[in-house]
Amino acid sequence: MATVILKKGGGRYLKSGGRWIYDNEIERTVGDFEPGDIVSVEDFDGYRMGKGYINPQSTITVRMLERYHDDEINEAFWEKRVIEAWEYRKSVVDTSCCRLIFSEADNFPGLVIDKFEDVLVVECETLGMERHKTVICDLIRKVLAQDGIKIRGVYERSDASVRKLEGLEKVRGFIGEAFDTDVVITENGVKYRVNIEEGQKTGFFLDQKYNRRAVAALCKDKKVLDCFTHTGSFALNAGLAGAKSVLGVDASELAVKQAEENAALNGLGDRVRFMTADVFDLLPKLIESGEAYDVVILDPPAFTKSRQAVKNAVKGYREINMKGMKLVKPGGFLCTCSCSHFMTPELLEKTISEAAKGARRRLQLVEYRMQSPDHPYLIGCPESLYLKFFIYRVFEEY
Repeated sequence: MATVILKKGGGRYLKSGGRWIYDNEIERTVGDFEPGDIVSVEDFDGYRMGKGYINPQSTITVRMLERYHDDEINEAFWEKRVIEAWEYRKSVVDTSCCRLIFSEADNFPGLVIDKFEDVLVVECETLGMERHKTVICDLIRKVLAQDGIKIRGVYERSDASVRKLEGLEKVRGFIGEAFDTDVVITENGVKYRVNIEEGQKTGFFLDQKYNRRAVAALCKDKKVLDCFTHTGSFALNAGLAGAKSVLGVDASELAVKQAEENAALNGLGDRVRFMTADVFDLLPKLIESGEAYDVVILDPPAFTKSRQAVKNAVKGYREINMKGMKLVKPGGFLCTCSCSHFMTPELLEKTISEAAKGARRRLQLVEYRMQSPDHPYLIGCPESLYLKFFIYRVFEEY
């Protein structure tokens, strides 16, 4: 096994609780290796830091798999990790549909696996995990079978552009035998038809599970606007909770069609309707026409996926929140979020505060939430905290 030796002062992110070693932190590598191999890591003075896998093509050259224990990285190692992840999920969420493996937060750096009823969807972003993903999927089948859960099939959605940074091609297809990729799931009592082959990311956004439930509690007998509705999840939760009327808006015709199918699946076609429109264009028209809502939900896509684009993202979040809160009736609720980890909670809250000033609104913070607990935040690893969700009560300024 080759050994990576850090520069003096290197590995600061690793030493603060992170799991990455960058190329400019490495003094030298002793021994032969192939990209994707497991390597040992030592500090400049010979102190052992742990093991990880290496890819010199990536700026993140080493991603750590274990610290201090000198565990052998074999099938028993991965099985122990799978058991830990599964037992944790059973204790905190409804496991019929959940994120079973969450990358660095579960000590599987670069690997995400979602469970949709009896189907697994795999997203692998790194060369090191590429070598182990099939074994890990087999181990998940084995561990879940001990609880009487039979996995019908595994589908891979490793089609993110970030794979290019690792020297990997995009991959989409079955791991093992083919199966019907159209899956009906139930979350918070709401049914969804999920196409894991064609849907965004792994097919459905599980991270908002309990945020949807929190918003639904505000919606009985209310008029609700759900912006960036995607396949209708917040809108359907509001409708099932007894909202008087719900309008869901998304720019994607495919997403809106799926949302309408989901509404029909839940018998909500009379109270929940959807339209295809650009939210940034639609909101000013609604304001001008005098529309007002008891609850406005803003669940936009990430406006930034890099630190360099944060400034422009702030402008986008400020604009959309200013328009959104102008549509809230006095005393009503604005439910707003960001799914970019570059928008820190402090920066997002500051941006929303600026939007309130521009809209001449006062805000009361009702609740601050984050991603559901099957997407745990690993302290010291800030990229694992990405979803920030605020619920505000909105008043006209006076």
